[in-house]
Amino acid sequence: MWILQKRRHKSENPQLARFLLHYQSGTLLYKPDVKRSCCPHYTIRLLAAEFKATRDQRQAQNRWNRFVLGDAYMSEAKKRYRKSKEEKARDRNEFILGDAVHEAEYSNLKTPPEPAHKFEVTLDRDTFTEEKFELYSNYQQAVHHDAPEDISRKSFQRFLCDSSLQRQSVDGNDLGSFHQCYRLDGRLIAMAVLDLLPHAVSGVYFIYHSDFEKYSFGKISALREASLAKELGLQYYYMGFYIHSCKKMRYKGDYRPQFVLDPETYQWNPLEGELRELLNKKKYVSLARERRNQPVDGDTPMRETSDDEDDGFQHVEPQKAMAVVAGGMSVLELGVPGVLSARELTEQVKLDEMKLMIPQANLVVQTQDLVMWEQGSVTDPHSIKGAFAELAAAVGPEVAREMVIKLNG
Repeated sequence: MWILQKRRHKSENPQLARFLLHYQSGTLLYKPDVKRSCCPHYTIRLLAAEFKATRDQRQAQNRWNRFVLGDAYMSEAKKRYRKSKEEKARDRNEFILGDAVHEAEYSNLKTPPEPAHKFEVTLDRDTFTEEKFELYSNYQQAVHHDAPEDISRKSFQRFLCDSSLQRQSVDGNDLGSFHQCYRLDGRLIAMAVLDLLPHAVSGVYFIYHSDFEKYSFGKISALREASLAKELGLQYYYMGFYIHSCKKMRYKGDYRPQFVLDPETYQWNPLEGELRELLNKKKYVSLARERRNQPVDGDTPMRETSDDEDDGFQHVEPQKAMAVVAGGMSVLELGVPGVLSARELTEQVKLDEMKLMIPQANLVVQTQDLVMWEQGSVTDPHSIKGAFAELAAAVGPEVAREMVIKLNG
């Protein structure tokens, strides 16, 4: 995995699927080398309008609602606010996602009586507060077993606050990066870091306090975020990366219909049938590559490539790949799934016209205006041109054309 610093692109469209193969952490953009990774990360997305919660997902949400409301409230409210036969039948036979995730929120309750707890969920700006940091610190220690001295306010702010994603309003929706805060009796107990995009809700990170570990907040937050996509009229809910080989990450495949982005062709394939079978057998899977191995006559069984084959990639072993890159090889020559080759880059990207910002002068210029620009090569990572070439090859032509790289110094 290698890291590039950039400004987050303001939107995403079908031609920008390549950009979804990255992981944003503050101002750092991670591009996983899926072929060589010990645990390949696959970008996934859920079709929000068609999502149906499973039994255990429904149970998690209902259990939380009962805890928040309390038996006394539920019993008294049932007597005070009687439902029609139709409403009772619907409650017994249907799980309406939007109703379920908002059922226990205080603003939606009929009072009196008062519930056992006051539960509130707000969508706030992604700014730093001490309250958020304390929650983050608890989560990192309890769930990821980080040492307290390794958790700092600066790292939290860089990781999950003050995103560079541009805020804008589209079709009545406020888009950008947000913190969805869960408060119980005024106490911040959980927080989702979300990017709201023109076409989707993207889940960046989720944290909760260890006091509430038994309530399956991972499921509760996923249901709420899928519901948010539907409520905003957005098509998809992105759940981050899917790691089939990791038990803790495979649960994302239980939210259906789920689609996986092919790391080489950027085509979306359903996480079912052929693709799931291949993921059970192999570490790295590009369904498009597998299908290219399909015999034309149909009589000969398809030959599956093994994880040990280079299959067109140089230096399959991670250690060798790291060594040659450290020795001066450009990633354009290494062959990373989803990264343009030098030839493709030259054909598809106008490197001379990439934009960069010089903060000290409050100026935006093009790369061709740099004094040392012409002295470099696209395959020389130690040159200015080579550094910009690697960035453009990773994010793709559409994003490279729109992005502005901020120079620090």
